Formats: sequence, C-alpha cells, structure tokens
Amino acid sequence: MAFRYIFFHYFKFFVIILGALSMFFVGFDYMGNSAKLPSSSNLVLLYLVYKTFFAIDLLLPLSLVFAMVSTKINFIRSNALVSFYSLGYSKFDILKPFIALSVLMTIIFVSLHNIPKFANANELATNIKKNSEYLSPSRDLFFIYKNKYIYFRVLKPLQQKAFGIRIFKLKDKKLKEVIVAKSAFYNNNFWHIKNADVIIKPDSFDFNSKGMEVKSQNELKILKGFRPKMLDQVYEGSASYTIKDALEAYFLLKSENINLEKIKAVLYKSLIYPFYAPFLVIIIFFFVPISARFLNVSIFSFIAIVSSLLIWGVLFMLSELSKNETIPPEIGILLPIVILFLTAIRFLKKASVIGS
Repeated sequence: MAFRYIFFHYFKFFVIILGALSMFFVGFDYMGNSAKLPSSSNLVLLYLVYKTFFAIDLLLPLSLVFAMVSTKINFIRSNALVSFYSLGYSKFDILKPFIALSVLMTIIFVSLHNIPKFANANELATNIKKNSEYLSPSRDLFFIYKNKYIYFRVLKPLQQKAFGIRIFKLKDKKLKEVIVAKSAFYNNNFWHIKNADVIIKPDSFDFNSKGMEVKSQNELKILKGFRPKMLDQVYEGSASYTIKDALEAYFLLKSENINLEKIKAVLYKSLIYPFYAPFLVIIIFFFVPISARFLNVSIFSFIAIVSSLLIWGVLFMLSELSKNETIPPEIGILLPIVILFLTAIRFLKKASVIGS
C-alpha cells in the first residue's frame, strides 16, 4: 500500500514538473524565435512539436530529481513521512518507489532515442526555422570509404537520393579511375548509380599507352550499408543520431580509420548519461530530513534544487565537451556517471546495514 501511494504521488509530481518545464522552455523559445519562423501554420506547429520533444529530451531526467524532492517535501509537510516510519517502514522501503519509477522512466526515455523524430527533434526544428522546410539537403559531401574518395554535390536523406556524384579510385596512392554520374539512389542496402561514365587513367603516359579511356556503365552499386541518414549525420558532424544509427555508424566506420569519438559520445549520452537521474534521486533522498523539526524545509528545498541544477549543469557541460571532441567521452560522460553510481551504491549499502 505504501509503495503504491508513494509511487502515485511521485508520478504525479513528475508529470506536473516535466509538463511545466517543457512548456516554459518551448514558450520562451517561441517568443524569441517567432519572427524567424515561416508563415506556414503547419510548419510553425511542427516546429513547436519538435521543440517540445527536444525539451523533454533535455529535461526529463532532471524532472525525475525535482519530482523526488517535491514528493518528499510534500510528505514532510503533511507528516506522511513520519507516519510511514512510525508504522515500521525503513528508509529503503520508502526509497523503493522512487527507484522503481525513476529507473522505469529512464529506460523509456532511452528507448525514445530509437525514434528518429525524437532523437533528431532539435535538428528538424532548426531546419524549419532556418530553411522553412522539414529537412534541408546536405551539400558538398566529400569522404573516404573503402579506399575510395567519394563526392556528393547534393544529398537528400529523406528521398534517399544523391546528385552530382564523383568517385575517385586510387591504386598505389595514384589516381586510377574516376566515376562520374548525375544521380544515385539508395535501395537494398546499396547506393545504385545508373548511366555512369567511368574514366580510366593508364598506369603511365608514354607513346605506347592507350591514353585516357572512357566507358559507360548502366548499373553500379557502391557504399554497402551506408544509409542516407547515417551518411548525412556522420559527414555533416551531426550529433542527433538514433541509437540504432549510432551503433551502425560505429561498426561500419570502425575499420575505416575514422575518428569515432563523436559517435561514441552520442552512444554514451543516449544509453548511459540519462541514468544520472536515478543515481541522483538515491543520493539526495538520504539528505532529506524526515520532519520539518530537524531542518528548515524551504531552505532545504532551495539547496536541493540548486545542487541538482549544478550537478546537471556540470554533467551537461562535460557531455557537450565530449560531443565536440574536446575531451574523451569516457572521461566526460562515463566517469561522472560511474562516480554517481558508486556513490548511490554506497548510500544504499549504508542504509541496508543500519536498517533504517
């Protein structure tokens, strides 16, 4: 009965706080950018929806911490917390609903990063604001893949098409072949090029060489497994991957001697970073007094909220530095979360030994 009662109140405060913070974030953003948005009401509505998704992505873990503080303060003011302890419930019994809901919501939150429109929400909103379109094409992509230098003048990820194709093949560090095509499309795990001109350079230019040879090919398949959205994200420096995209990009490019620090940072931030919320909930829980007689509740609430914001700010700053490749993601993301995890475990062990 106590578990359900605490769980319900914690969930209620979580929904209220997340809703209020998200509406404030979106409303403040709209007031600052309304003049820059397109005149189309449909695009404005899409912009607000994507900004709401981005706000949830940013604020959901923090809302779990604020909701725990609010729930416990509410129990202190109503003397419910003292009543639970008087009935024989331990601190760990009171903590269980907070752990259960915070871990459950964090797992759901991590799962949402497999939905493209949620993971890429900020990118989609920015495209609407800057270009008045859902997703703008990428231009002038030049990259190395499977020992080939590849150039796409225009890439349209949603249509899975590319235009202005140039592929340069090297042999012994010398240009051997150039493939030129107007367009390519992605299908069945390959990029398909039709009506391509293949220019073959001879090994040496002398009187016996045939000179430059030009052939036409009706069908070419290149870039196996390199999906358009992944290509756009990797080579445009995007940090808004879905978890699936990030995993595929990591394993696909691992053998290409390409710097994968940004992709690792995105993976760590999507899969591990959100769990700071349950760990912080556990740590702060043990600092909350059981009665207003032991501490000024208003002062404690202020200190708890400011401390949570400071910790979140430091974690967010470190994660952004990791995504920008300023520091390794193992130090910027993994290490702080591991420290919080070990601290939370220490508090749990202490509570279990004391039995209160």
